Amino acid sequence: MEVILKQDVENLGYKDDIITVKNGYGRNYLIPQKVAALATVSAKKVLAEDLKQRAHKETKAIESATSTAEALRKIDLKMTAKAGKEGKLFGAITNVHVTEKLNELGYGLEKKSIQIPGNTIKAAGKYTAKVRLHREVVVDFTFEVVGEL
Repeated sequence: MEVILKQDVENLGYKDDIITVKNGYGRNYLIPQKVAALATVSAKKVLAEDLKQRAHKETKAIESATSTAEALRKIDLKMTAKAGKEGKLFGAITNVHVTEKLNELGYGLEKKSIQIPGNTIKAAGKYTAKVRLHREVVVDFTFEVVGEL
């Protein structure tokens, strides 16, 4: 019996795979638990069309993320924070602060997409953060923290 998996199943396959299983396993477990659906001709056509549309959307998302990554590489971001005489900041700069600054410039980023080494910045200087724009597009982004007295 051929079935289309609706979710990942360990030792069986991944979501949207068409697999062959024994009749009893398909009828008594996979289909009633809504883990799989019967692979009819029409279901296969719908799946093929859905996969094609998803691939098209994925390609557009990767292109968009790549163009944003190129723009982030070129940007010169300076952040100011109150600091002491030795350059040590009062408080810390986190990924939230960097996200807010980038969103002011028109980048629609989420705070969890930016990773700062050590999670916080407590001194003035130049830093590099990783920005995950898409699961396949990760860019290193350089910015400077300037301490003001």
